[in-house]
Amino acid sequence: MEKLTSETTLTLPDWLIERALPERLASEAEQIELVLELARLNFEHDTGGPFAAVVVESESGRLVSVGVNRVVPLACSSAHAEVMALTLAQRALGAFDLGAEGLPAHGIAVNWRLCAMCFGAVLWSGVRSLVTAGSGPELEELTGFDEGPLTPDWKEALAARGIRVRDAVARERAIEVMRAFSLSGRPVYNGRGG
Repeated sequence: MEKLTSETTLTLPDWLIERALPERLASEAEQIELVLELARLNFEHDTGGPFAAVVVESESGRLVSVGVNRVVPLACSSAHAEVMALTLAQRALGAFDLGAEGLPAHGIAVNWRLCAMCFGAVLWSGVRSLVTAGSGPELEELTGFDEGPLTPDWKEALAARGIRVRDAVARERAIEVMRAFSLSGRPVYNGRGG
């Protein structure tokens, strides 16, 4: 029997690691601006799908981590932008719970509504807020991505667990990024439509 794989490494792309990022993103608008730029750059650099996320300290706006989609280049279906950003934030803070006692409140900003997996990841991460650039059927219609089953009351379900949701703060700009991805001809993983 071959030896089983016993570890994995998830990495951000070189272009993002080498990029100068702001220390603080004082407003939700600044968070979404960065997320939309990173989502576009990620597929333009052929380093993953058109998705990005940032984790910030809610009160100060201090940037804790960034994530971009790395599914295809890392051959890892769970390497979504949200999972990458949350994992890197937890690693940076040495805590699996970003809402743990003694830590400031944290929030995550993303460029589109959460998929089924990332909904769970956000729910269990300990963040206290979620900001999306956009939501709705356009992502799947424009790109062919399968976001999985998410109930229509996803915002209320998060709010019931203490996660404040601000949805669709830059919807048209987020759709532009998805449209550009769709026209690029880059691969759509899990595009079997369920």
